[in-house]
Amino acid sequence: MKRILVPTDFSEHAEDALKVAAQIAKKNDSEIIILHMLELPHQMNDAILGGASIPETMLFMKKANEMLDEISSKPYLDGISVTEIVKMDKPIHGIKQVSQDYEVDLIIMGSHGSSGVEELLIGSNTEKVVRNSEIPVLVIKKDISNFKVDDIVFASDFSEETKVPFGKLLNFVKFFDSKIHLVTICTPNSFKPTHVIQKAMNEFVTQFNITNYSTHIYNDTNIEKGIINFSNSINADIIGMCTHGRTGFAHFFNGSISEGLVNHAVRPVITLKI
Repeated sequence: MKRILVPTDFSEHAEDALKVAAQIAKKNDSEIIILHMLELPHQMNDAILGGASIPETMLFMKKANEMLDEISSKPYLDGISVTEIVKMDKPIHGIKQVSQDYEVDLIIMGSHGSSGVEELLIGSNTEKVVRNSEIPVLVIKKDISNFKVDDIVFASDFSEETKVPFGKLLNFVKFFDSKIHLVTICTPNSFKPTHVIQKAMNEFVTQFNITNYSTHIYNDTNIEKGIINFSNSINADIIGMCTHGRTGFAHFFNGSISEGLVNHAVRPVITLKI
């Protein structure tokens, strides 16, 4: 984990994410990249593309850089290599571009979650990054003064397509010397016999070099509730999930369990794209 990207909108939730990034960076001598995406009104974007000079744009840039300078001087970032970036673009596009340009290993974002109509129609920038990012995304929901990862839950169906993202999660597990709890959630709509699920998990585990783990089958009314309730039952530090990165109508009708967790879980969630 050499480079950690922390997008910020200068909110309290974004700072919660930055504090966690600082703790991880100090543990691994990582660089932190703090990114602010400057979304200008459409008329300004049109004028910029047309080559016009807009004084207001320069003022926005100046203010954003001043705020990044202020954040970078926080005591909890002492001794950490910090790069500040202000970029004019849509958040998801800018975050993806910076992640590629700087070869980022982990994105850490804050989120207050959303619900109801806001969640269905708008969603959050964090949710969109979770859906689209090829890089693991760690979502922080509150201020964590002592970020530890003793126990990680990995909820999955343990199919072939989850092997690659699980391998990425293992890098995180090894970094923190964590115990990983593998769990399949059984629901009325996705019922499988215990011996079938256990066999799938056992065969999955044998393909990886891990020793500090446990396997579980948990029953609940739906998968999202099952993951949250199981994580609560073992007092997990992080929930790990794969995401398919659905977009358009497929996402609208099918939704995404990982995005639901980002919105509704209190615990940190790390997502890995299949």
